[in-house]
Amino acid sequence: MTTKKPGRRGGLLASAASGVLVLLSLAGCASGTADVGPSPSASASASAEAGTAAPSQAPSAPPAATPGVPAEEQLPVLGGSAPVTLSIPSIGVRTDLLHLGLRDNGSLEVPEDTGSGAPASWYNGSPTPGERGPSVMLGHVNALGGNAGVFADLRKLTPGTEIDIYRADGSTAVFTVERGALYSKNEFPTVEVYGNTPGAELRLITCDGYDPDTGLFDDNYVIYAKLKA
Repeated sequence: MTTKKPGRRGGLLASAASGVLVLLSLAGCASGTADVGPSPSASASASAEAGTAAPSQAPSAPPAATPGVPAEEQLPVLGGSAPVTLSIPSIGVRTDLLHLGLRDNGSLEVPEDTGSGAPASWYNGSPTPGERGPSVMLGHVNALGGNAGVFADLRKLTPGTEIDIYRADGSTAVFTVERGALYSKNEFPTVEVYGNTPGAELRLITCDGYDPDTGLFDDNYVIYAKLKA
């Protein structure tokens, strides 16, 4: 199956509407490989710089509303900068972020699980955290040897919880959780998760719904968050 490539990392609204989809795969969600719902179309690789970063400043508040300017242009956004570290203090998560894309067969490159659930990964076809559009990150819910994965406790996140993304330019993109949602992998809402958004948003995705009879996960759990003003 082929994909149409959008011209920018803002989402996949046009290609999803055309029904041209590929599957993301997230290894380590079960004993085998489990897919994470239909993926965004492959798009241009992230061009933002990579490197190490230390926490510094939160995104500044947006200017006062300007009459005649579209509302989406007044939402807080940051310039492009590659994500380095993800921190969710409320559930004790702090992980370096891998930058992974799509393989030739349309499946997502995933980190190898060495027994600790592996680091979380940022899908480098999505906007960098803080840019306009949904920045997509994926992580394991479980790990080899019966250990918990890095995203094992996503269900504990409640509206208002803050998520910090430390970026390569030294800035910190602070997101606020809006909601979490459980989806069957057979009914994954591709456009809702990956489609264009008027402001800077974040998606954290993991597996859910473990079926002991098959040893697989039937669902995905998705956290929706928006850049804090």
